Amino acid sequence: MGYALHITRSEEGLAHGEAAISIEEWTKLLAQDGEMRLDGYAEVRAPDGTTIRMEAEGLAVWTAYCAHQENGDRAWFSFYGGSITCNNPDAEIVRKMWRIAQQLAAVVQGDEGELYDEHGQVS
Repeated sequence: MGYALHITRSEEGLAHGEAAISIEEWTKLLAQDGEMRLDGYAEVRAPDGTTIRMEAEGLAVWTAYCAHQENGDRAWFSFYGGSITCNNPDAEIVRKMWRIAQQLAAVVQGDEGELYDEHGQVS
């Protein structure tokens, strides 16, 4: 299990009602961001050679991530409960999350409620 950061408009992380980021807002942003790709799934190959696949509406990958490899590391952004989540993000991913949050009038917040700034640091 890792640590997740969320792009959210809610102080509790998952947003509901008016504070929620809608799937329409998310997909519109993805369509306008040439660095993001809406896949709707994430797939990885386990060390034993089996493939693990997860499908979800709004699941996107950041293709400009410096460690992005078609057959390896990826920065996945998942949409759920009116927020966008990324698991175990490094500072580069946090900075991308912050830029996305600015476009959505939202914040980047950790599982423990801490907020992150444009430098990928706790503010």
